[in-house]
Amino acid sequence: MGLVGGVLLLALAGWLGGDAIIAGEGRTPWLALATLLVVVPLVVAFTVRPAVYAGEDRLRVRNPFRVIVLPWGEVASLRSGYTNEVITKAGAKYQLWAIPVSLRGRSRAARKEARRAAQAAGNGKTRPRGFGGFTDVDVHDGPVRAESDQIMHDLRQTLEAREKAKTAQGEVTVRWAYEIAAPAVAGAVLLAILLAVG
Repeated sequence: MGLVGGVLLLALAGWLGGDAIIAGEGRTPWLALATLLVVVPLVVAFTVRPAVYAGEDRLRVRNPFRVIVLPWGEVASLRSGYTNEVITKAGAKYQLWAIPVSLRGRSRAARKEARRAAQAAGNGKTRPRGFGGFTDVDVHDGPVRAESDQIMHDLRQTLEAREKAKTAQGEVTVRWAYEIAAPAVAGAVLLAILLAVG
């Protein structure tokens, strides 16, 4: 949903900003251009850009302003709390922006798990709410998890399987996303100049 929201925000900014640039008078086109230079990179950074790529040898985390490449051999743990984080053996901690924690999803998964446990204690048949028939539920599929918790579980399994592999060793690299920061800073400077000039 963050990606969809980001695309809609970009479309709205393009529509309003484009109209102000084309049809605006006086300083309006310049103010609109400066505002777009600030807003568009930030919207991209926080909605479209975040991603996590888990390969056989490395975990690549693309956060709003940084790209972190972590060989599995350098990952100490993957932690879930109010945010999902990867912790290196050196003690550095990086948030996984692309895998947000959903407390609502966790509550929903806990309710499903409780229903599943109740069904396991009974005969395995339950009458779902709102339906007249019975349904069979396989109680041996493993625990019910929220989507982000399931992704973190899968990443932990990959870590356990690959952390000792020779090809999964190396150093952690962090690269700043100048392609996002530079236009935003340039737009902020231009906007500040335009507002100061009056």
